[in-house]
Amino acid sequence: MFKIILFPTDFSDVSFKALDTLKTMQDDGVEKVILLHVVDLRLFFHMDDYAGVQKIQDQMQEHRTTLAKNDLEEMAGRLRGLGFAVIPKVVFGVPVREILNAEKEDGVELIVLGSHGRSNLAEIFLGSVAEKVMRKCSRPILMIKR
Repeated sequence: MFKIILFPTDFSDVSFKALDTLKTMQDDGVEKVILLHVVDLRLFFHMDDYAGVQKIQDQMQEHRTTLAKNDLEEMAGRLRGLGFAVIPKVVFGVPVREILNAEKEDGVELIVLGSHGRSNLAEIFLGSVAEKVMRKCSRPILMIKR
């Protein structure tokens, strides 16, 4: 039914639960999984207020990118072992915006998304990434509850 799936992840517990669900979908015709992690650039904006921190900011972004790539490769290895074609992607930006961009650019047919990420408290006050993606995306979503 769905051949190309977008799987945005923040490496939270719910993301790994969603990954387990994804593993069961191969029999349903899923061929390719796009693993997406967004490094939220808003985490680094406050650093611009301090003089001389650009080098530190760059090092932090590089470190977060390296960690994310390693974690994505671990997830990708699990899925490849099951026979899926996997494309791991690490991008910088605002998570909702980047997920919606990937939905359009990568021709995905389904988004598999955890209902809650790492920042449960922020989601209560600001609205979750999952909720915003669900309201704004054009493709079907499989939301995995925690």
